[in-house]
Amino acid sequence: MSIIRVRFAPSPTGPIHLGGIRTALYNYLLAKKYNGKFILRIEDTDQNRYLHNAVSYILKSLKWCGIEPNEGFGYGGGPYEPYIQSKRSYIYKFYINYLLKNKYAYYAFDTNKDLEIKRNEYKKLGLNFSYDHRIRMSLNNSLTMTKENLIKKLKCNIPYVIRFKVIPGLVLKVNDMIRGDIKFNTNYLDDKVLLKSNGMATYHLANTIDDYTMKITHVLRGEEWISSMFIHILIYKSFGWAPPNFAHLPLILNKNGKGKISKRNLNYFKFPLFPIEWKEPSTNKKIYGYKELGYFPDAFINMLAMLGWNPGNNREIFSLEELVNFFSIKKINKSGVFFDKKKAIWFNKQYIIKNKNKIFLFLAKELKNRSILFDNNFLWKVIDLTIDRINFIYEIWDHTYYFFIEPDNYDKSFISKIKDKNYVIKNINILLNKLNFNSFNELKCIFSELENKKFFMKLIRFSIVGSLKGIELFKILEMIGKKQSIKRIKKFIKKIESQVY
Repeated sequence: MSIIRVRFAPSPTGPIHLGGIRTALYNYLLAKKYNGKFILRIEDTDQNRYLHNAVSYILKSLKWCGIEPNEGFGYGGGPYEPYIQSKRSYIYKFYINYLLKNKYAYYAFDTNKDLEIKRNEYKKLGLNFSYDHRIRMSLNNSLTMTKENLIKKLKCNIPYVIRFKVIPGLVLKVNDMIRGDIKFNTNYLDDKVLLKSNGMATYHLANTIDDYTMKITHVLRGEEWISSMFIHILIYKSFGWAPPNFAHLPLILNKNGKGKISKRNLNYFKFPLFPIEWKEPSTNKKIYGYKELGYFPDAFINMLAMLGWNPGNNREIFSLEELVNFFSIKKINKSGVFFDKKKAIWFNKQYIIKNKNKIFLFLAKELKNRSILFDNNFLWKVIDLTIDRINFIYEIWDHTYYFFIEPDNYDKSFISKIKDKNYVIKNINILLNKLNFNSFNELKCIFSELENKKFFMKLIRFSIVGSLKGIELFKILEMIGKKQSIKRIKKFIKKIESQVY
């Protein structure tokens, strides 16, 4: 068996999103599972939409996700350099000459205006215009002119593109590793442009030649590329090459909307799309990615793996190493999968629980920055008590601050509900005198004897925390101790007396 070689070949026309990273992940998993090679190739044939910061963004994203290639652009190159298509024009020209010589391709001199006129003619007839076998002999190309006329046009530098000459009437059958056999009649294929008028290869030519010359054995890419597969198969056949194994991944659908996820119509805060922060070059607008929103890269990757792949059981939490071991193309779904932000948050929460050490270090750093002394054992107890309440690491301080500092500000919405200030002060002082307890079981008994138990428990919580949030009140009192509890209650009484909140 030959070594498995897969590639991730993004176009630097913008930031890669969930779909692109998932494609990279599945390629990575397949290569690692069989000790193959995972290659990064930059497909920058679309120079009109090229963004200068997109390539560095791709490299940073893969690094943060922990799915870095072992060959290709930005990774020391490799035996098939260069790994960026704009530097491979000399390779494409060699192969395009072969196609022209063997009549698999032809020159087309039609101007944009010529083609627009044709489109309008067809539109008036209620038909769709397609540059294919039915119409190419009525257009301005080398198939419809003499050799002398062709040579004359080329010598005069008349602009042209080179198109692939599709042979009609063929029924192509391709076995997709996910979808099984797919058939297509070449009657419905148009003569794709292989070389643009600026001399730049198109995606169809560059992609096919690169996959062959880089010895790619498996092509895992999105479902939207199925229609391109057949023109690629014809190009492979024209060279006499065996095509790679194809696997087209299911679309990731927007659960809160219609159709597949898109960079063009999403609220990025409600529906995070990018792995790391993206900065729009034209506006300098920053769009947070999963990294900046507080997701662990492990959780992000685990979530992505489950968007279309299933191990065959109910298990959902996998380390990257475990994903490699369990991964199988046969277990990738055919149908589109819905992205659910709530599920993404759930994944991160599982990794919060698995990463208590990181929570400890984050909280310890927060305390040091605030010049707050702490005991390690106490800190671990605090984390154990509150970790179930957080989904993201940055939330830990908001759920634990009251263990370390007494409140200076109080939630005015609760205080505004206190109608009889004197009644509250009188009864809270009575309660305060009773707080000379010996155990917290005794304290619970004291509260149980109160007429308005729930209200006064809220008052005590409010005086301790500054709001009504927090874990079980008796746990808080036990953690901060009787002395600190009484101090905070007295401070709150003074606030009520002075009406300064």
